[in-house]
Amino acid sequence: MPATSLPGLCKGTVFRHFPTKDDLVAAIVLDRVTRLTALAAELCTAPDAGAALLEFLRFAARQRQQLDLSFLSGDLGADVDKAQKAMALAITELVGHARAQGALRPDVTGTDVMLLMCVPGDVVKHLPGAPPDLWERYLAILFDGLRPEGAHPLPQPPPA
Repeated sequence: MPATSLPGLCKGTVFRHFPTKDDLVAAIVLDRVTRLTALAAELCTAPDAGAALLEFLRFAARQRQQLDLSFLSGDLGADVDKAQKAMALAITELVGHARAQGALRPDVTGTDVMLLMCVPGDVVKHLPGAPPDLWERYLAILFDGLRPEGAHPLPQPPPA
């Protein structure tokens, strides 16, 4: 059903809620980050921390496939900044839970996981005509690299 056929929904409605394109983008990013934070916090209590971390990464990759915001840079406002910091804390807690259970190599940090969240979707962008679910293959490869079995020491310390 086209948006114009919905009662009360028109261009003016969008502009009343989001006066600028930056406001609209910030609201979308805030929604995405808030969802990721809530899921990470919820999964911190899961009995299988390794499966919980994988579920989180799968959700993050699927969310990114639905709406790729990787082109964004710059300041999106204090609310987004605060939400991103809350997400970082929730992911760090989830990673700590997985490390404590031995499901994650001990030298992987929350920052590492945050940086790797984008990888599965970004990899498939470079393959024209890639099936829409190909990112799952790269998530599996990435997650295997996070496991402690067969891990080798990392060549650099984690980013600050």
